[in-house]
Amino acid sequence: MNSLSKSQRDLLRSRLTDDQADIESRLEQNEHDGLSEALRDSTGELSPIDNHPGDVASELYEREKDIALLEQEELHLRRIETALDAMDKGSYGTCVACGKDIPFERLDAAPDTLYCIDHAPRNIVSDNRPVEEIFLKPPFGRSSLDEHEYNGFDGEDAWQIVERFGNADSPAMSENRDVADYDHIGIEADENDGFVEPLESFVATDITGRHVTIVRNREYERYMHSNEGDFDLQYDDQYDEN
Repeated sequence: MNSLSKSQRDLLRSRLTDDQADIESRLEQNEHDGLSEALRDSTGELSPIDNHPGDVASELYEREKDIALLEQEELHLRRIETALDAMDKGSYGTCVACGKDIPFERLDAAPDTLYCIDHAPRNIVSDNRPVEEIFLKPPFGRSSLDEHEYNGFDGEDAWQIVERFGNADSPAMSENRDVADYDHIGIEADENDGFVEPLESFVATDITGRHVTIVRNREYERYMHSNEGDFDLQYDDQYDEN
């Protein structure tokens, strides 16, 4: 027999029955968190087959949330019913794991519990990850080929093209800590695009390959300021290699 007094037991029973009635009423009034109506009826769609999954993403999210809320309420209701049944059998207030008395302070905080604090079931979050995630490392998974000294078009390049159309990032969120505008917040936004050596981006020739033109772009300015270029040539627009 546990150490609960009759007044404590009556108080806890009253709280459990009140919670039980409240949950049952709530489940009845809200039609099981909206799950009494089919998703097709709630969206007005005769069939989702012809639509992209994103077309009903919000509705699907709400349906998943309804299911989670309903499961939580039903679990709480089962715990209350089990606690009331234990009261009727005279075992309420005793830990079902070790047989020791559960302090009133714990029962007052969680009237539906059947465990002492030391043996209370705990939801342990597993560190195990889906096997598919191994393909996300390095970034872009197997499609990122920079680590293999590959100079062709890869997954990172594909993302950079898409990223130029815009995303939700701001300069403050860029991996480049020196970025000051939205044009350069993307991944490796300053890397060479379409050329390997900087001079390839600002030295151009005509169709004959004889007349050389200098395009004074950003790479040109960097090239000159790094003292790699010939300052005597920077004021001439064209050069004849002969």
